[in-house]
Amino acid sequence: MSGIAAKTENGRAVTAPKAVNPFWYKIRRNPLTLFGLLLLLTILVLSVFAPLISPYEPTKINIAERFAPPSSDHWFGTDEVGRDIFTRILYGARLSLGVGVAVVFGAGLIGTIIGSISGYVGGKLDQVIMRFMDIVLAFPSLVLAMAVAATLGPNLQNAMLAIAIIKIPVYVRLARAETLSLREKLFVKAAVTFGIKPWRIIARHIIPNALSPVVIQVTLDIGDAILLVATLGFLGLGAQPPTPEWGAMISIGWKYLLDYWWYPTFPGLALFLASCGFNLIGDGIRDILDPKANRS
Repeated sequence: MSGIAAKTENGRAVTAPKAVNPFWYKIRRNPLTLFGLLLLLTILVLSVFAPLISPYEPTKINIAERFAPPSSDHWFGTDEVGRDIFTRILYGARLSLGVGVAVVFGAGLIGTIIGSISGYVGGKLDQVIMRFMDIVLAFPSLVLAMAVAATLGPNLQNAMLAIAIIKIPVYVRLARAETLSLREKLFVKAAVTFGIKPWRIIARHIIPNALSPVVIQVTLDIGDAILLVATLGFLGLGAQPPTPEWGAMISIGWKYLLDYWWYPTFPGLALFLASCGFNLIGDGIRDILDPKANRS
């Protein structure tokens, strides 16, 4: 039903307007969040339909057209071996966005489970887990990610694992803080009184109610994860050539910046826009889920 029928004073039936979803209503009131959402949807659609948009292959070499400037044939020009940069950016979006989202969601899931168990069980287990997380957080994120990726070997899978390792402690601390508050709530104490097993309490009562700050952090961390993936690729510790990854493209392209400006510029611009899009959406979701903002 689109609305509720009601009678007016002159006897005519009118339909009450359909209720607006509060979440969508608040997003529409934030132009920056809408801009970020539109930006990401555009990048996502272009990457999904890349084979239909571009006639070129992302890894096919064509030496005859090396370093061709932007034109109607090659919108963003070509690289040092004649590959179309626009095509490589489109396919690189699949990799960069997919890796960023997968790493952050994986780290958020693992961190939330560990943090909820640590906060609910407490005692020595809590102390051991949190001291280990403090050790990980004591190192600068990029330095630790570089060390882990270099130790495991330079490839995309190891780069993802390195980023997940540095992200997990953040979610552990968030989930633990929420759990320490939730375990004192009446509905949790009632569940304990009725003899419900601890793992069921954690799964059904603690984790679902601790997700709000985790969701906010996830949306803010995706942009950072994309930058970290690109940084490791730039340093040669992430995706390896000829994989069309933005960081790896910038790593090679910056050497030709003065003579062939389009080579590193367009991958860098794509990275900047994707990161901005996720950060704008994250800020909007934070404002929506923030209890203080909801009361205003």
